[in-house]
Amino acid sequence: MAFSNLEDSAGDVMSEINMVPLIDIMLVLLIIFIITVPAINETIKVNLPEAASQEKEEEPDKPVNLSIDLQGVFYIDKTALTDDQLKARLAEEAKKEPAPALYINGDKDVNYGRIINAMDLARQAGLSKIGFVTDPNGEAGTVNPSEDKPAGAAAGG
Repeated sequence: MAFSNLEDSAGDVMSEINMVPLIDIMLVLLIIFIITVPAINETIKVNLPEAASQEKEEEPDKPVNLSIDLQGVFYIDKTALTDDQLKARLAEEAKKEPAPALYINGDKDVNYGRIINAMDLARQAGLSKIGFVTDPNGEAGTVNPSEDKPAGAAAGG
């Protein structure tokens, strides 16, 4: 019979890694992969014909950028417009399919009534997607920002 001395083994550090939890985790992962791989491969394979010429995809409609300066003057494409001219121009834009969105670039100090007026004219013209352009950096903008520089985030609807 063999007897061990408890006093001698109490100070020894366990130098082996317990492999049982590692093996349990690996078996669970193996089971998960065995179940999911057949579900991934169940797709219908179709050999699509190739076309000699393809139609050019239409560009998505560009939104209408309406700018309102500090004096309350409306601008589209750097052209100053009166209320009647703006309504006619927005009605033209609303006839397009699909109707484009209207982004309002209003000066932060402009009379709020002018912005409401622009929104009313847009609704009367048939534009329902209306958003406001803000500057995320808090910097002052221009009447019509350039196309290459992002104008900011549009919000609203």
